Amino acid sequence: MSPTEAVPGAGARRVLAVIPARGGSKGVPAKNLAPVGGVPLVVRAVRACRAARLVTDVVVSTDDPAIAAAARAAGAGTVLRPAAIAGDTATSEAAVRHALDAHEERHGAAVDVVLLVQCTSPFLLPGDIDGVAAAVAHGGADTAVTVAPFHGFVWRDGDGEGGAADGGPTRAPAGGAAPAPAPAPADGTAPDATGGHGVNHDKAHRPRRQDRPQDLLETGAAYAMDAAGFREHGHRFFGRTDLVRTDPARTLEIDDPHDLARARALAPLLDTGLPGALPTAADIDAVVLDFDGTQTDDRVLIDSDGREFVTVHRGDGLGIAALRRSGLAMLILSTEVNPVVAARARKLSLPVLHGIDRKDLALKQWCEDRGIAPERVLYVGNDVNDLPCFSLVGWPVAVASAHGVVRGAARAVTTAPGGEGAVREIAGWLLGPSLDTTRPVAPSDDRADSPLTPHS
Repeated sequence: MSPTEAVPGAGARRVLAVIPARGGSKGVPAKNLAPVGGVPLVVRAVRACRAARLVTDVVVSTDDPAIAAAARAAGAGTVLRPAAIAGDTATSEAAVRHALDAHEERHGAAVDVVLLVQCTSPFLLPGDIDGVAAAVAHGGADTAVTVAPFHGFVWRDGDGEGGAADGGPTRAPAGGAAPAPAPAPADGTAPDATGGHGVNHDKAHRPRRQDRPQDLLETGAAYAMDAAGFREHGHRFFGRTDLVRTDPARTLEIDDPHDLARARALAPLLDTGLPGALPTAADIDAVVLDFDGTQTDDRVLIDSDGREFVTVHRGDGLGIAALRRSGLAMLILSTEVNPVVAARARKLSLPVLHGIDRKDLALKQWCEDRGIAPERVLYVGNDVNDLPCFSLVGWPVAVASAHGVVRGAARAVTTAPGGEGAVREIAGWLLGPSLDTTRPVAPSDDRADSPLTPHS
């Protein structure tokens, strides 16, 4: 039984994980569908929640159809977020409260513990989610939050913007009381002094790390609240708050393109050993490739004589050669009727089926003829006509430039767009970045490719 359908037994507590994932991100466009380690951020969050032992229900709160499709494909329920709480100024608490109310109304059962789980923390583990859930469900806490050990010296600039010392905003306590002044500097500097001052240390005294009290950094990944208390207070922190320590190496929040680039660089290290993150050669018996938009950038160039040309990527040819050398069965499958598809297949020494209206039926027959189980097929596509094949195979993969609905339905998504090395990237998933294989491969003339392949 999936977590979205789980029914707690007698004495068990219903724990609802809410994943806010709106579509309108400005810092990183379509951020919640951005792949890290080949998996969209919203799908990573859903998988972590579904794998958590104490979570009974998982819902994604979104205003975006592609995000909703991705969430449902990953096994989560969805709640359509109203426009009033889907803008830039909307709080996460508003989304959680709306999803909590909608879920209880839909299922007719009260939630005991509600979790806020953020898509923007891609390396959150199921154990971290269980940690905050257990603190509230069984540990007597009212709220809980993931934290990580922090040993840095925090400074505040008395001349900078945004602080009480320079006339900037002060902190306002809950309940609408008058704003309280920011705390005095830890180093004894006068609050209105100019220049930098220590926040968690005395700048005139530099103790050894082991002699300092242990500071803890809020990771922003997972929060747990007693559901009744959350309704009463309207905030993620109230009453007793337990701190659930997590691995600082996995602490990363994605707020801008640089954060996303760091996450993608770290994924091969931090995802190692996690089940189902990316396919390996042991998971796959065949690789089937769409053509336009997958091996090309989906554009067509037309010269003055009406001849059409498409561009291909030499790295993709290298990756395809390595996949063939590994012994995997391969096929190009396309609805395109122009001879460029067959011409490209000949260069790559690959079998091809093109001019196919029902690609899913052709793929099913191809698998049956070769005794290949569809669940061990990796299919690469980019548009909605690939979705029937996605439903058939075990490893549907979308290129980064694919339509949002297609990316949402994919089990993995490349970081490279179609026609810009996406197939080479997939070959790296299966064979390693060096495309290490010792099996012989029949010669092909791909190295002599012109960067422009005539369309007809």
